[in-house]
Formats: sequence, structure tokens, C-alpha cells
Amino acid sequence: MALSDREFLFELRCCWWAERNWQPARADSTVLVARQLGTKRRRWDTIVFECDPDALAHRANFGPERLDSDLLHVIRNAPVEWAYYREALPHPGYPWRYVRDAIHEADGRDILETRRAGNRIEIRRRWPYREWVDRIISIENKPDLDASAARSLGPQLEYDVALALADEVWVATNRTDERVQPALLEGLPVQAGILSLDAESLEAETVWHPRTLAVDEPGTRILERPDGGSHDASAARFEYVSPAAKARRRLEIAERAYERGWRSFVDTMRPDCRHFELRSQGQLLPFCRAKSRCQTARECRGSCPAFEPEPPAWRTKEWPIEGGPGKRCRRLLEARRERRRPRR
Repeated sequence: MALSDREFLFELRCCWWAERNWQPARADSTVLVARQLGTKRRRWDTIVFECDPDALAHRANFGPERLDSDLLHVIRNAPVEWAYYREALPHPGYPWRYVRDAIHEADGRDILETRRAGNRIEIRRRWPYREWVDRIISIENKPDLDASAARSLGPQLEYDVALALADEVWVATNRTDERVQPALLEGLPVQAGILSLDAESLEAETVWHPRTLAVDEPGTRILERPDGGSHDASAARFEYVSPAAKARRRLEIAERAYERGWRSFVDTMRPDCRHFELRSQGQLLPFCRAKSRCQTARECRGSCPAFEPEPPAWRTKEWPIEGGPGKRCRRLLEARRERRRPRR
């Protein structure tokens, strides 16, 4: 099967291409790539983070796990000297008990110092939390960008452009020998870039350059669109999103990307199936021997008719005692993901 035949495989190839070939705005930036992340209302296929290399290396002090919104509130505002947490931290906008839970979690992860002063919990930071993300680029993967795909993709990109949560918005499509039809370009926002990618050779060409979005200004979140057809002149419903709220959400997405990366696809598959394996086509891709092709995350699950658990003998003879081939696949991908996270 050609790698461009399935959107899932195209997505993995796009991530691998971006990790090796993306040209950041700052020449000294470090590129970090993730996939299938976003907000409650919008999920991006591929996300490229252009990071300050020193700040990214400093982020390693807080461990490989993400800092969620509660932890970020505590870590970013923790004082240099000992102080009562209610006096040191700004009011979070929700009950203080959740802040106490976050403090205990941070203390358990050794990323925050705590002590008791009578009935009070005092805190002190171990390290300052540096802003390590400079720019965020979202890429929507559509290997077959025909007229129908362009019509369905247009509203999604309009949502991204209006909200301006990412610095740039792109569409990646499979390269063909034909020129991209102008009608397809007309159906997409002019602010969105278009990348033509050959999934086999990993050669890419920029068909349309994107515009840089105003991430530091208020964004517009589209809530509802007129659906009465071409003659429906009713107004859409929307709300404004403050720059501070956008900055918090960008950081939360970046933290999730730092933890997961894009090689986490095996976490949603069944590598413990005897038919599952990783095959190298320049990069490691999932392959199902029962289907004789690369499978998707939606197919590779316990409900698959071809699913067969690994024989116990696999975990006691040819393979290490701590796991069979499935465990080995996980460790291999985790090791490759770990290499993309600089250490102190």
C-alpha cells in the first residue's frame, strides 16, 4: 500500500518530515512535533512547536510528564522565598482546595518545595518556569484535497484563523503531477498555507505561503454558523477570547505535546496482538500481518476480528521476561520520543 493512501499514515509521514525539515522563523530554534492535540472544540492533526533551545532544556527540570493547568498556576507563580500559598499565589478563579491538591502533586514530583508552618502550607519554587515555546504551527492533513475535502475543511480553517491560537495555519496535501486547482484554493482562507508533500520521498513544496496570525491580540471563537443554505443571511454566533486566555491554552497544549510527542500512536493501538509489528520505511510505522498492510489506530483494537493476544511463551523465551514484542515496540518508540526532549 502506498503511504499516501491513508490519512493516518500520511499524518505520521508529515510529522516525520516536519521533525527533520521544518525551517523555524528563528534559525536557532528547536523544533518539537506532536499530533492529535488541541482544544475541546478543535483538534489539530500535526503541530509544530518552535522552541527556545535554552528554555526547552530548562523545562527538563520539571520531568517528562506534562504540567496541567492547575500545576502551571502553582509552578509559574511559586515564590523564591518561603510563603503561605494563599498569599504567594494569585487567586485561581476556582476553589483553593484544587490548588492544595496541585501543591501536593508538585511536591510528590519534586518540582516544588513545601513545608508546614502550624496549620499553613508554605511553598517555595525549585526552579523558575521559563516560557519555552516561541511559535505554534498547526497543520491539517488532507492527502486527497479534492473539491469536497476543501469545502469541509474551509470552516475548520476559518475557525483557526479567527481564533488565532496558532501562529500559522497550514494544510498538507499529497503531491501529484497536477497543479492544485485554483477553485480549491478559493475555498480555503487566504491566511492558511498549503504544503504539497510526497509521502514516499518526503519532498515538499510550498504551494501557498501562510500569513502570521495575531496570537497576542483577542481572538474570535465561532460558536454557530448560519445553516439555511446560500440564501441564509442570519448572523453567526461568536465570542471573543482574551490574549491571556489564549496564552494559557497555548502553554497547556505545549505541555501535552512535551509529554506525548507524535510517536505515541502505539498508545492507542494493541501492540500486544501477535499480528502487530513495527516496520521501517525510513521511520517506524505500524504494520498488521493479518491485514498485510499498515493499519490505523481505529482498526487496531481489541474488537478487531483478527486480534490475538501474544502467546505467553513469547514473554518467557525469546523475549525478555519483562515483556514480549508489544512491550518492546512501546519501549522503542518511547526511547525515540525521549531523544527529542533535551535534558539538563
